[in-house]
Amino acid sequence: MKYSVAESTTIDWELLKDEIKQAASSLGIDKIGFASADPFLELKQILINHREKGFESGFEEPDLDKRTHPNLTFDQPKSILSIAIAYPSKLKDPPKSTPGAYRGIISRSAWGEDYHHVLKKRLLNLENFIKDRVSDVRLESMVDTGVLVDRAVAERAGIGWLGKNCAVITPEFGSWVYLGEMITNLPFPPDTPVTEDCGDCTICIDACPTDALVGSGQLNSNRCISFVTQTKGFVSDELKQKIGNRLYGCDTCQVVCPKNKGKHFTHQPELEPDPEIVKPLLKPLLTLSNREFKEKYGFSAAAWRGKKPIQRNAVTALGIFKDQSAIPILKDILIKDQRPELREAAAWSLGKISTRETYEIIKQAIHHEKNDAVLDALYKAEQSVVIAES
Repeated sequence: MKYSVAESTTIDWELLKDEIKQAASSLGIDKIGFASADPFLELKQILINHREKGFESGFEEPDLDKRTHPNLTFDQPKSILSIAIAYPSKLKDPPKSTPGAYRGIISRSAWGEDYHHVLKKRLLNLENFIKDRVSDVRLESMVDTGVLVDRAVAERAGIGWLGKNCAVITPEFGSWVYLGEMITNLPFPPDTPVTEDCGDCTICIDACPTDALVGSGQLNSNRCISFVTQTKGFVSDELKQKIGNRLYGCDTCQVVCPKNKGKHFTHQPELEPDPEIVKPLLKPLLTLSNREFKEKYGFSAAAWRGKKPIQRNAVTALGIFKDQSAIPILKDILIKDQRPELREAAAWSLGKISTRETYEIIKQAIHHEKNDAVLDALYKAEQSVVIAES
């Protein structure tokens, strides 16, 4: 039987909702919830405070009304469906760093195929399922880059609760889930929000390397390693040290979460990681051409900002490891690379490696460098090597 929105008074929407929930697994969806499309009024004040404190990342939709009022992007919305897909949290036989062959790490959110594509496929499955049953339905799906705050939708829809690590934590899968949502003109009865919460636990807040978790489910994006690794500009010396060997993203606040203990999911084949891709050797990353980078990482969510941030982070990681075998390639970047962000990172790393050879390279570069930020890094590196040798 096919329904029509025009005949909504005669339709049992609870029955159709149950049918959708029962079909979710066959559509590749791990959990689905239903929420009203009312404005997210409490969220707006949180977002205003977030902006006033300078905590935004710059990646968000700038119009706060659009983020909190579904009717501004969808005519007469009645419901919002929230979906969750679980992803892996462990590598099988992960490769290890060895002297002269050190490795970086890409966060779990970028393992396997780009989750944006995976979620869009799952949402398309859901759209087709609903369209087969309702003739005049209107639907609009969103994944991450949509105007709505997917975590707020997921909370309202009963997917999970917003943890102190700013991730939605589900009872079934912990926070190892991707979220997507779909606005519709169908008046589905809403689900009940999850009443579980983090209680007095502050493990994630205490473990955050940069104190980016500021409580009440708020995040200072400017200090969050996950965001910093995706920026294209210069990174402060303090944050370089904190980033360590992370090439993209950060999982610390999820790894330490007690609700994630023992949770690892491998039933979504597209999300299975290649250990050599997500824990790659650092030095080979620095010589990848644009074409080679696209061939190797183009399928991954980590590629959306291009190769420059990942290569800058790889340069930084070599300094963290004090890898003397990397001196020639760091010298080459410092002297020849056209990107000041990479030259600045190379200067910092050569200063960390701190040998007579790096000192001579730094002195040579000072005579030729024109960029003020790179020069500043070179002078600091020169001083650190002198101090180390004195």
